[in-house]
Amino acid sequence: MKTNSSNSLLIVPTGPLKISELPPNHLGTSSESIYLSLVIPTYKERDNVKNVVSILSKLLDESIPGNYELIVVDDDSPDRTWEIAQSLTIEYPQLRVMRRQQERGLSSAVIRGWQAATGNVLGVIDGDLQHPPEVLMQLLRSVEQGADLAVASRHVEGGGVSSWSVVRRFLSRGAQLLGLVILPGVLGRVSDPMSGYFMVRRSAIANAVLNPVGYKILLEVIGRGKVNQVAEVGYVFRERKEGESKVTWKQYIDYVHHLVRLRLSTGRVGRLSKKVNFPVSLFLRFGLVGFSGVFVDMAILYLLSDPTTLAWPLTRSKIVAGEIAILNNFFWNDAWTFADVSARQQEWHQRLKRFLKFNAICLAGLVLNVLILNLVFNFIIHNRYIANFIAIAVATIWNFWINLKLSWRVTDVK
Repeated sequence: MKTNSSNSLLIVPTGPLKISELPPNHLGTSSESIYLSLVIPTYKERDNVKNVVSILSKLLDESIPGNYELIVVDDDSPDRTWEIAQSLTIEYPQLRVMRRQQERGLSSAVIRGWQAATGNVLGVIDGDLQHPPEVLMQLLRSVEQGADLAVASRHVEGGGVSSWSVVRRFLSRGAQLLGLVILPGVLGRVSDPMSGYFMVRRSAIANAVLNPVGYKILLEVIGRGKVNQVAEVGYVFRERKEGESKVTWKQYIDYVHHLVRLRLSTGRVGRLSKKVNFPVSLFLRFGLVGFSGVFVDMAILYLLSDPTTLAWPLTRSKIVAGEIAILNNFFWNDAWTFADVSARQQEWHQRLKRFLKFNAICLAGLVLNVLILNLVFNFIIHNRYIANFIAIAVATIWNFWINLKLSWRVTDVK
């Protein structure tokens, strides 16, 4: 039987979000692995964490005694959830606790927990008791019977929601339908793609670099893992009794973002990227953001330089319009194009550093933009808007290539 030798916090893994094929030897005394590692991601759950650990420990002690571990991964909750969890390790020797201070996000918290886990089967359950713990045994049996992935679903027999509003039910079903349209090969395999309650064999996701967006990691597991047999178990989603609900519109936006990213990385665009060794999908996202900047740039240029408005000189108008477009592009690139890096570096000084770097590169591009604008307008096409469009296109290529090499680099957070 494996137990914790101390109640010290786990070291937070760094680097790519990739699960090793062999379980890490965290005790330093034996290379023997355990069967199940269940991660409980938390944020401001001090009122729930003791109850969750108690219920889960009792269930697992009856079914697989000594052959499991619970890993609470807390994102440095201001209510010190991690401290409450750490105090429980004496009473519950199968419990381990990780406190993340440099990263945020439920999906990455789950993966960091899995990276520290020693189990051959990896699982996740919410820390707010909205996922009924007793369903855990059914998921476990499904894996024991050969499933690579066992998912708790609200949309199969025995599943449902307790007291959701019509709007929330509509959004949930709409998310399922949208997934089937955008990514049928992945979403067609499960009825509840937004489920955050499941188990997966380590071997099914070993060595795959996971890149989740927002809260929903199941998409990554199915889309990037080697999952053959899938089993689903019905469950009724409960309303929380303690703490605050964390369901927001941003979750649904992140979900759509995630679908598009997986579509680009696993479809023809993804295969082309690998073939030519060029981040095609990244360039497409960067290009779409740049396209939004075109409208911002054009609108400001019109307001400042057109003879019917302020009638500023063309060069001065272009500089102001370009800088405002740069601000627009930075916010969209930080939130979408390079969201994987931004999610790991969310401190204000890290964001400021990215902005200053991006701005410096784009200002150099703006100089190039102004030169090309004047060259085309004065010597080739005497139309300020066509000339401006050509200048923007050239500057976009410059900005992408240099930012790819110097900005939003995937480096360990220090």
